[in-house]
Amino acid sequence: MRALRFLVAAGVGLLAAPWAPAGQAATSAVAPTPAPQIEVQARDGKPVRLADFRGKVVLVDFWASWCGPCKNSFPALDELYRELHPRGLEVLAVNVDERRAAAEEFLRARSHQMLVAFDPKGRSPEAFGVDAMPSSYLIDRQGRIRFAHTGFTAATTAAYRREIDLLLAEAGPGASPGQ
Repeated sequence: MRALRFLVAAGVGLLAAPWAPAGQAATSAVAPTPAPQIEVQARDGKPVRLADFRGKVVLVDFWASWCGPCKNSFPALDELYRELHPRGLEVLAVNVDERRAAAEEFLRARSHQMLVAFDPKGRSPEAFGVDAMPSSYLIDRQGRIRFAHTGFTAATTAAYRREIDLLLAEAGPGASPGQ
């Protein structure tokens, strides 16, 4: 978490990782690797474990109230959730603000249905290797990271749709294709 604050204070990494052109988002398909087994806290205080989503396609998004691009990515992700949840998509929006009040103020201004959780100590973004805000990861039904996104632009939503469609079409553990 401290590294994220440093990146923001230094003026780098706010919109994109070092490998992305300035002011643009980066998307990459990654070799399927097991997602870290993180635990974060839901708004009601209950624990949320990534392992609880096994067998589902999950988009894990790391965001903060102080992140400019998050103001656009947050509603876009919620729209994707509303549209694609009936087909099996779960979205876990993990806030990394150190002050919960700042996150709650951000949320009051944006209605949402996706699951929002909190990690003020920054353990979950650290486990994922996050180095910029926003950062998101698409996880397949077997619990493997398949796509990573850093930053957010209008084109990011189209990339999410393509990738989510691909993952939803894949068979889950013990399922036949298309389930």
